[in-house]
Amino acid sequence: MNENAWRAILAALADDSAREVYARVVLGESATPTLDALTPARARRVVTALTSAGLLAETPEGYSASPTVFADALKAAPRAARPTGVDRFFTEGRLTDYPSRAGDRREVLAAVASRVLADGERLTERQINDRLADIVDDVAAIRRYLVDEGLIERTRAGTEYALARP
Repeated sequence: MNENAWRAILAALADDSAREVYARVVLGESATPTLDALTPARARRVVTALTSAGLLAETPEGYSASPTVFADALKAAPRAARPTGVDRFFTEGRLTDYPSRAGDRREVLAAVASRVLADGERLTERQINDRLADIVDDVAAIRRYLVDEGLIERTRAGTEYALARP
């Protein structure tokens, strides 16, 4: 089975008549009544779509449903590439897993800092909180970690934040 087999399966099952024929066969019923209600050309197209997708096989008694067609299609489908580096801690741009290893934590915090502040930019606490809220759930904790790691600086009054100078 090739990696795009699922497309043929979905295309076949998108047709109401093909879905009904397939359902009858899966339930152990005869597909003949449904096929006989169709024009001969339409019945051939339905059977061809179901058999070429691997959903049905012709037998002397009629048709049988493949018990492994869906599992086989899933095995053949390409797997999504797994994120690497700091990206593995983010889902759709949000920090979803806070790393336990110190090196990973530092990299994740550096990524967060670069996403919320640009060089030379100064933000109020409310502004930085708003930007952090787009990335993390616990804004106060991450803001504190960023300061503790020396990635962002806070003014003595605690009213403004900026990227730390190297």
